[in-house]
Amino acid sequence: MKKLTILTLATVSALTFSCKTEKKTETTQANSNELSIEEKKDSTHIKHLFNTALTEGKSYEWLRDLTSIGGRLSGSKQAEQAVVWGEKVMKEVGLDSVWLQPIMVPHWVRGEKEEANYTFNGEKINVPICALGFSIATPANGITAEVIEVKSLKEAQELGDKAKGKIVFYNGAFDNTLIHTFEAYGGCVGQRFAGAATVGKFGAVGVIVRSMTNGINDYPHTGSMSYKDLPENQHIPAAAISSRAAENLSKHLKENPNLKFYFKQSCETLPDAPSFNVVGELKGSENPDKIMVVGGHLDSWDLGDGAHDDGTGIVQSLEVAYLFKQNGIKPKNTIRVVFFMNEENGLRGATEYNRLAKENGEVHIGALESDAGGHTPRGFSVDANEKNVHLVQSWRKLLAPYGLHDLIKGGSGADIGPLKDDHVTLVGYRPDSQRYFDYHHTETDTFDKVNKRELELGSASMASIIYLMDTYLYTNDKVKP
Repeated sequence: MKKLTILTLATVSALTFSCKTEKKTETTQANSNELSIEEKKDSTHIKHLFNTALTEGKSYEWLRDLTSIGGRLSGSKQAEQAVVWGEKVMKEVGLDSVWLQPIMVPHWVRGEKEEANYTFNGEKINVPICALGFSIATPANGITAEVIEVKSLKEAQELGDKAKGKIVFYNGAFDNTLIHTFEAYGGCVGQRFAGAATVGKFGAVGVIVRSMTNGINDYPHTGSMSYKDLPENQHIPAAAISSRAAENLSKHLKENPNLKFYFKQSCETLPDAPSFNVVGELKGSENPDKIMVVGGHLDSWDLGDGAHDDGTGIVQSLEVAYLFKQNGIKPKNTIRVVFFMNEENGLRGATEYNRLAKENGEVHIGALESDAGGHTPRGFSVDANEKNVHLVQSWRKLLAPYGLHDLIKGGSGADIGPLKDDHVTLVGYRPDSQRYFDYHHTETDTFDKVNKRELELGSASMASIIYLMDTYLYTNDKVKP
C-alpha cells in the first residue's frame, strides 16, 4: 500500500510539474507573439464566433434535415428537394436577399443495383461493385470476360491489342505514405476518370477500377468518368469495385490469369434537367459592390446521403452568415453564400455562377469553399497573389489557438475555381483528411458519420477567416480588379 501511495504521489507531482512547465511555455509563446490593439479586437471577435458556434450552432440540425433527403445527384428529385430546402433555410437565417440561379444539369441515373462475380477454385465469389457516373450500361445479360490487370493509366496505354476482348482492371492504390490523403487521391483518381477512354479504343469490353480509398473495406466508391473524344462505338461500361475485392481479385489473378469476371449494370444518361444554384447574401456596409463568396456543393452522389460530401460544406457555409448575424458583425463587403449545384459530375453550377458574375459586371475579391468533409479543422489553403498569400499567413497567431495551424499556398476548391484571378483570393477549408476517404462517394457517407463538435468547430473556423478577409483583404489590396 505504501509503495502504491508513493507511486501515486510521484505521478501527481510529475503531472503538476508538467502542467506548470506547459503553462510557462504557453506564457512565453504568448509574450513572444503579443497581439497589437487591432489583433486583440480581432481575437475577441474570433473567440465570440467560436463560442456561438459551439453553444448556439445550427449546422448539425441543418445537416440532419438535408441528409434526410438522401443522395442528391444532379437532375434527381432529391436534388430538387435540396434546392427547396436550401432556399428555405437561407430565408430563415435572415439573409438580406435570397434567390435561385437557373441552370441545366446532367442527368445520369444508376438504374438497378449492379452485380459482379467470378469463380475461383470452384467457388463463386460475389464482388461489391457500383457503376461510375456517366458510364454506359452493360448488355442486359451483363459482360463476362477474362481480366487484364494494370496499376496505372501509363500501363493501360501500353496494352494495345492485349486489351481486346478483355475487362481491364485498374488496381492503382493510394500511396499511404502521403500524410495528406487528398494527394494520394490525386495520384490515382485519373484511372477512374480516364480508364475507359484509355482502353476503349483498344477493343476492351469493360473496365473495373479499384475504389478510391486509403482503407481496405467492402464498400465500392463511385465517381465521375469520361469517354473524352472516343466515338460512341468505343464506349465501354465502367465500374468501381471495393478495395478488398480489388486485393482479392489481384491475388486470384496471379494464381489463375485466365479467370473470367462477370458484371452487370443498367445505368443511363438522360437529357439535361433544369436545376438551380441557391444564393443568399449579407449586404456589405462599406463596399456592397465587392463580393466574397462562401460555399459548398448541394448535389451529392446517389450512394449514401452526401453527409461529408458535401452536406457539411453546405451547412458550414450558411452558418458563417448565421454567426455573423448572431454576433452583430456587419460585413464591410458583401458576403454571398452559394450552394452550388452539380459539382460532382459537371461543374455546371460553378460555370454558370462565374458566367453570370462576369455578365453582370460583379467584382469578387475573395471566396472560401468547404468541400473536404466535416472532420477536425486543420487550416486553409490559399490560391492568391503573393501579397495576399502572405496576408492570410500573417493571421496564423490569431487562428492557431483553434487548431488552425495550416495556412498553405495551394488550391482552393472546384466550385470557386472559375473565379480565379490575380485580384481574387481563393481559400479552401482544410479539415483533417485521414477518415474522409472511408466515406467519400459511398453508401456509408451518412449523417451518423459526422461529429457535431467537429462540424461546429469547422463553421467557426470558416467564419473567422471570412471575418479576417472581410476586414483586411480589400483594404490591403489596392489594385482594383
